[in-house]
Amino acid sequence: MLTKKYLDDLTYQVLGCAIEVHKHLGLALLESVYEICLAKELRLRGINFKTQVQVPIHYKGLDLDARLRLDMLIEDALCVELKSQEALLPIHDAILLSYMQMRQKPKGLLINFHCTNIFKFGQKTLVNQLFSQLPD
Repeated sequence: MLTKKYLDDLTYQVLGCAIEVHKHLGLALLESVYEICLAKELRLRGINFKTQVQVPIHYKGLDLDARLRLDMLIEDALCVELKSQEALLPIHDAILLSYMQMRQKPKGLLINFHCTNIFKFGQKTLVNQLFSQLPD
């Protein structure tokens, strides 16, 4: 059963994986490199995930492929978007919230590897109304 505690624990584990990757690679690589290494770290810890997950667009009763892709979907519950740039911007929040809504997922995590400390400066957790409906 999906609970708030489960999602919070999962978020913490994924952040731990991201910190491990950052510790080994530093902050000056492409997003795609971090995605590959984060996938390896998640596998090592037995965390299920998918990469480059299609985000469906439903328009006037039609399912359209707008070629939107979520970087990672962890345990079919946590949406993760990866960045490697100087700062996270409000548009990144908006995109992740849209992906969460379209995939019907309650929680999302933005991770920016281009920083000195991921835990302090390189991550942001987002929730939507689905999260508030989950049991504790």
